[in-house]
Amino acid sequence: MDRPIIVVTGANSGVGFGICHRLLVQLSSNHCEDANPKYPFHDLSSSAELQLPCDGLTLSPRAAKSQLYRLLDKHISQLRGSPHYDGRADKFRQNLVIAIHPIDLACVRSVFDFVDDVTQTYPYISHLICNAGVVCFTSIDWPLALAHLATGFVRAVTTPKYFLQSSGRISGDGLGWLWQCNIFGHYVLFRALEPHLTKYTGSMGARVIWLSSHEATSEFYDPNDWQLINDDHSYQSSKYQLNLLALRLDQEATEHPIPGTPVVRHFSALPGIAGTNIASALLGPVTTAFMFIAFHIARLLGSPHHPISAFKAAISAVHLALVPLPVQSSDTSTKASEPAQVGTLYASQANRWGTEYVESVKFVESRAECAHVKELLAHCDDLLETFCTAEGRKSASG
Repeated sequence: MDRPIIVVTGANSGVGFGICHRLLVQLSSNHCEDANPKYPFHDLSSSAELQLPCDGLTLSPRAAKSQLYRLLDKHISQLRGSPHYDGRADKFRQNLVIAIHPIDLACVRSVFDFVDDVTQTYPYISHLICNAGVVCFTSIDWPLALAHLATGFVRAVTTPKYFLQSSGRISGDGLGWLWQCNIFGHYVLFRALEPHLTKYTGSMGARVIWLSSHEATSEFYDPNDWQLINDDHSYQSSKYQLNLLALRLDQEATEHPIPGTPVVRHFSALPGIAGTNIASALLGPVTTAFMFIAFHIARLLGSPHHPISAFKAAISAVHLALVPLPVQSSDTSTKASEPAQVGTLYASQANRWGTEYVESVKFVESRAECAHVKELLAHCDDLLETFCTAEGRKSASG
């Protein structure tokens, strides 16, 4: 039962692909540097399964799978050159399974179909990494961009305010499209896989990792527009919602455990700033090249938030996937003037020379936000029940 079976959404490109690549490198190595101390499973198990729910963007799912195998083979070839190589990586490669499963997070029926496929194929799921995300960029406000770059260069390439976004897009399910892709689709996926996550009794413990962003902010968030349909900064607001949900779900899991049922933990990971297709879609090849140059300059100027490559940006998610974490509840403040809850985000960072590491960042939830996230969870649960009824399912898991 120590064999990890890991689901990574959006795994065929960007940070999702980087997470898969980094997981394979770590799990095939004798020294799992992203997890310290090591789990017993790392010494006892020489196998793993990666499930890739793919949406067909950038690399085709088959191409992503083939490239992951090639990258792992290259890594193993380098390990063989060590005089202390014991053959473990080759055994891992022999037993490794990378499987592709189609999913459309903007379609609840597609999520249900994915869950039915996975739960009928695998005895349990050890990790769910909710990485896939979309953004409704339409254009760049170049005068504003130039002004921000001139007056606060590092901030301008860390939390940019000059990418314009559209609003009003509705999914085929009649929900806010971006909200369904970034929040509700993953929430349905978690709830549907939750019984399968609790079946995992390995030494690491099942967990759900939610990929957030440095752009997450409540600045533009309207609790009455919780599907973010009219939000001109819906991406930032969705990542803000994600942080609240992850904190709340982890609190519920740890503070109110079900006797005899393994606890499924929830964590938020910040991948930092990486060159992915989210921004590149608005940029031509020349401007994209300047974007990467700007990222490197920001890092040389001392910004820790620019790991730049997807592989390095994946370190926080992989750290959370592999590191031993005690089951404990978050700190709770008791004074009315203090924040209601304090959680932790785990951020991918890098020094000036590009060496990546993980840093913890405190996340404070006010009492008003505590009420908002409870309302948001209630909305999600009501919607989920509606979709289950429409699909003839007794519950999300079937």
